[in-house]
Amino acid sequence: MVRILFLHPDLGIGGAERLVVDAALALKERGHQVSFLTNHHDSTHCFKETADGSFPVQVVGDWLPRKIFGRFYAFCAYFRMLYAAIYASFFMPQREQVDVVFCDLISVCVPVLRLARHRPRVIFYCHFPDQLLSAREGLLKRVYRAPINWLEEHTVGLADKVLLNSKFTLRVFQDTFRRLRTVPDVLYPSIHTQYFDQMEQKLQQRSTVLDETVHPRVQRNAFVYLDINRYERKKNHALALQSLRLLGDTLSAADFKRCRLIIAGGYDTRCHENVEHYAELEQLTTELDLQEHVILLRSPTDEEKCSLLHAAHCLLYTPENEHFGIVPLEGMYFSKPVVALNSGGPTETVVHSSTGFLCEKQAKSFGGAMCQLFRDEPLRLKMGEQGHKRVQQKFSFAAFADRLNGIVQDLVPAQKKLE
Repeated sequence: MVRILFLHPDLGIGGAERLVVDAALALKERGHQVSFLTNHHDSTHCFKETADGSFPVQVVGDWLPRKIFGRFYAFCAYFRMLYAAIYASFFMPQREQVDVVFCDLISVCVPVLRLARHRPRVIFYCHFPDQLLSAREGLLKRVYRAPINWLEEHTVGLADKVLLNSKFTLRVFQDTFRRLRTVPDVLYPSIHTQYFDQMEQKLQQRSTVLDETVHPRVQRNAFVYLDINRYERKKNHALALQSLRLLGDTLSAADFKRCRLIIAGGYDTRCHENVEHYAELEQLTTELDLQEHVILLRSPTDEEKCSLLHAAHCLLYTPENEHFGIVPLEGMYFSKPVVALNSGGPTETVVHSSTGFLCEKQAKSFGGAMCQLFRDEPLRLKMGEQGHKRVQQKFSFAAFADRLNGIVQDLVPAQKKLE
């Protein structure tokens, strides 16, 4: 047994959080001792595994500011993670010392962890270079970001093992960090299929007993398009709305009356963009005259998300150049065809014309795929079946767990493992 600490900035609801939770579940199932250390954890806005006692979760540094005068988010995030790394390295009780630290998102913590007296091995999981996620806003912003970007490049390479979420991210990583000699490995995220199997069985049993729909505004004969992603502008929810409007102009009035688009997104009141973008989508829905057809849901629970995936007929995935994208895997595992953009991670998960459609970033292309799936039920069902098989064959949780367990075992000398 190896003692493993997951060091993560904010245990909220998002793709990065889902990855670290699934990694923790995988390692726990392989018999390791797993815990979390984070700067922020809200038990009402998180994945249930971090709130139901599955893992010990310790919060440090939540009192530190997240921003200064409405700015300097990156500086504050780096400082908060440094604080957590210093605590983990020098102030954590002896009984809680670990053999491996799995950190992600912010690499500035890596050199501090290497200075710890007990010298744990450090795994850094790079979802995407942080410097590329920052908007370029002029000279002052570039001056502000320069030392942060320098720190990112030079601290990532200090980890004992660097993992990436896709071949797309690997190419971007190599183009961005040209001075690094580190050779990272790709470890595709997976989904906790055992939980999804249990939920699918539960939902099927409930549907045979209760005559209910997924939402009061969704009638029994509705055709449901589902769009799951955080309420952020880069997630491009507007494309789903514009494509739905085009679909309405293509179908007959009777057919379009059946169509519903459910956008279910992570929503945190502390994040101004979440609040602003939700309002923007409400406004766009009104401008496109889609109020009858669109439902906006905020931060659905895991059970609610499974219910949505079970009830949907098609999954829409609208971000451009997404680093990996766990949602298409979830949709395919629930036997739903996926309509995504032909860029980034989805090109490695979705097989065009087999498990869904990879489209151009235009409502005409996206809406055309939506229309085809509405009109061709045998194609939709066949794509759903092939998507489910693809997840089982290429992205299974067992394969993910075995690979991660092997990485951890290779890092830790035999004498440091607990018997």
